[in-house]
Amino acid sequence: MADLLGSILSSMEKPPTVGDKESRRKAREQAARMKKMQEDEKRKKADFRKKMEKEVSDFIQDSTQPKRKYTPMGKIERSIIHDVAEVAGLASFSFGEDEESRYVMLFKKESAPTDDELEAYRKGEEWNPQVAEQRRRLKEQAALEQATSLKTNKLEASPASNYRDKYSHLIGTSAAKDAAHTLEANSAYGCVPTANKRDKRSIEEAMNQIRAKKKQKLEDPPGATGPDAGSSQS
Repeated sequence: MADLLGSILSSMEKPPTVGDKESRRKAREQAARMKKMQEDEKRKKADFRKKMEKEVSDFIQDSTQPKRKYTPMGKIERSIIHDVAEVAGLASFSFGEDEESRYVMLFKKESAPTDDELEAYRKGEEWNPQVAEQRRRLKEQAALEQATSLKTNKLEASPASNYRDKYSHLIGTSAAKDAAHTLEANSAYGCVPTANKRDKRSIEEAMNQIRAKKKQKLEDPPGATGPDAGSSQS
């Protein structure tokens, strides 16, 4: 019986010491502080969003402002402005190289920034339309000069005439040599060009010559050797 009672008493939780009570109290206090901080952060976000919604609404109604630039702020605040701007139908961009200098700019749809304007803001420069127009013209002029230079170089590199015209003096010399060689062969071996072998007489001329030859044969019997060969000897 005594052993059973001893085992029961030993299994029972011991009463907390003074140190355990202090640790639990600190844990409860820390949890309460964390909860209060979270509630404060949530309230600050809600207040900031409400403030931005009013500023964005005023910005939209102000026809004299095509864009609006905010001071550098944290990532959470920037995300809230981007969200409010998207809901309002505005274009928003963040600029700045490091986290401490990042800021937000809002643009109305009818005043949307160009690529050159955005590039200037990314470089930390102020946007000047007049300066941008001068740069654009200089770029166009440089591109035109480059295209003209490439076209001129291409024309200078291309041949002034075609292959036959460029080497006509060589082709002509070769043709003359071939003609001279042909004449030597005709002279040495009696070769006659084909054109010289063609009968250039007309059909009527040829027929007349044939008839003349036949008539000559009829008038000059065989064995006749002179103009009086046709008469009998007395």
